[in-house]
Amino acid sequence: MSVKAKTIDPAKNRGKGRKKQGKIMFLMILPFLILNFLFAYFPLYGWVYAFYDYKAPLQLSQCEFVGWKWFTLLFSNQTQMQQLGQVMINTFAMSLLGIATSILPMLFAIFLSEMNSKWFRKTVQTLTTLPNFISWVLVFSVAFSLFSDSGMVNTMLQNLGIITEPIKFLDSDSHTWLSMILWSTWKGLGWGAIMYLAAITSVDPGLYEAARIDGAGRFRLMLHITLPALLPTFFVLLMLSIANFLNNGMDQYYVFQNAFNKTHIQVLDLYVYNIGMTGRSLSLATAISMMKSIVSVTLLVIVNFTSKRVRGESII
Repeated sequence: MSVKAKTIDPAKNRGKGRKKQGKIMFLMILPFLILNFLFAYFPLYGWVYAFYDYKAPLQLSQCEFVGWKWFTLLFSNQTQMQQLGQVMINTFAMSLLGIATSILPMLFAIFLSEMNSKWFRKTVQTLTTLPNFISWVLVFSVAFSLFSDSGMVNTMLQNLGIITEPIKFLDSDSHTWLSMILWSTWKGLGWGAIMYLAAITSVDPGLYEAARIDGAGRFRLMLHITLPALLPTFFVLLMLSIANFLNNGMDQYYVFQNAFNKTHIQVLDLYVYNIGMTGRSLSLATAISMMKSIVSVTLLVIVNFTSKRVRGESII
């Protein structure tokens, strides 16, 4: 009596193993998907407030449904259009200045990598990275102690007889955009350089050795090896900055705003906050936020398409 041996298909076993591994991986990321939905997508339900005349602390069901009233108000009210126009100018100006200075972290990273003294390089990198972890409230406290009417700078200049009246560094509307981008650069320069420093470490050391043998100096090494190696990283970050064009944040501008500089410091995020919280018009603020989100997503799609055409790969 003959017994047939049961054959096992290795490919079939590998397929079952991959399916089982896929299920395990899905279960591992499932908590993060749930958290992402709860904190990123579920709050979008709040957009419904843009279609009501909401007045706190009433329930939404007790408020009047007004449809597209707040959206049409943005373009039908002359005063509202002028305010929003100035806010958009401020937003565009700060975003363009941010994009224009986005090359500074890359140049700073190259500068750090060229330092021969390891301890000095680590010291400079640490001192320039720490400000990123300081809240804007503390940054403004430092700015106030230095540049207020009774601050250290004005006191020193008056004691030296250089000025007779304190200079209005903070209580002035002149050079608001410039001062904001300078504070932002000071705070984020070291942190922004970290990604470029990581990219520099991935450059093949053999390229530098071969270039030195051919007689290339330090400047040519930076120009022809280091800089081209960092350009892909710079391009991706630049594309993301363009996609994030309307998102300046509000914490920096909120702590620095006052009655003197309010005209030129109000970016879109701060304007929405002031309307919703100070002006007590949550419905109008929500409508503006919705339009901002739609424009931001559109910019992201355009940037992603451009990246795919230029670089051959998308960023999302």
